[in-house]
Amino acid sequence: MTSFRIGEAAGLLGVSADTVRRWVDGGRLPAARDEHGHRVIDGVVLAAFVRAQAAEPDERAEFSSARNRLRGIVTAVTTDTVMAQVDIQAGPFRIVSLMSREAVDELDLRVGSVAVAVIKSTTVVVERASTARGRAGS
Repeated sequence: MTSFRIGEAAGLLGVSADTVRRWVDGGRLPAARDEHGHRVIDGVVLAAFVRAQAAEPDERAEFSSARNRLRGIVTAVTTDTVMAQVDIQAGPFRIVSLMSREAVDELDLRVGSVAVAVIKSTTVVVERASTARGRAGS
């Protein structure tokens, strides 16, 4: 069984350790103590928590078949006369989108503004992460 310490869970969720502690202390996210007294969250429990969070409707979102929506902050906008590159930091993830300059202008995308990257892809590559982030438990 894989378990995660508070800081590790925070890194995976893209939130602060304090946020995860508040969820644990408030009973939203169950945690146990390991043999050293550290609070740990079971990997299966953490996955269920993430799924439940993702299932909560976003009233601001339009109806779409895309399920991968990453909210973040615009960190860079590079434009020329026709095209633009927009960089978004969504938690620990950097998203880079190439689009028309006209779209950037219409959306008024600027560094510091909040944006949602909606990802719809026919190919998704999944790699197994090293077990350094999670520990095998007993």
